[in-house]
Amino acid sequence: MSTQPSLQLERFANPEPKHEYLIHLEVPEFSCLCPLTGQPDFAVLTLDYLPHHWCIELKSLKLYMWSFRDQGAFHEAVSNQIARTIANRLEPRFLRLISRWFVRGGIYTTVQVEHRKRGWKPPIPVDLGSLQSQATLPYSR
Repeated sequence: MSTQPSLQLERFANPEPKHEYLIHLEVPEFSCLCPLTGQPDFAVLTLDYLPHHWCIELKSLKLYMWSFRDQGAFHEAVSNQIARTIANRLEPRFLRLISRWFVRGGIYTTVQVEHRKRGWKPPIPVDLGSLQSQATLPYSR
């Protein structure tokens, strides 16, 4: 595999396609260029997805993210482009990309993009809060 920036995202078969589970990825060093000034913009990207048939190969994700370093892009456009590309490649049950941009001109920007597979219904959340508070009580019969 190359060690140069690349637009090619590699994937591998989900080892547990019958189970819904979350994959959480953080990209703390994302950068691109401001399309107006040419100055660098920096962001922390958080990618959460529930895989269906495919998972993303991490080195190819790193090289894909690196490919934006010398490109001019508005925060909103590049966030949507990355989410759309990954969703098209993986076809996950659910995907959420959050990009948190460092301050520029006194303004922080956060962009959140979501994708849902057609027909996918989110599972009912499990609230362990009440169980957690009971766990601290002394055991009694």
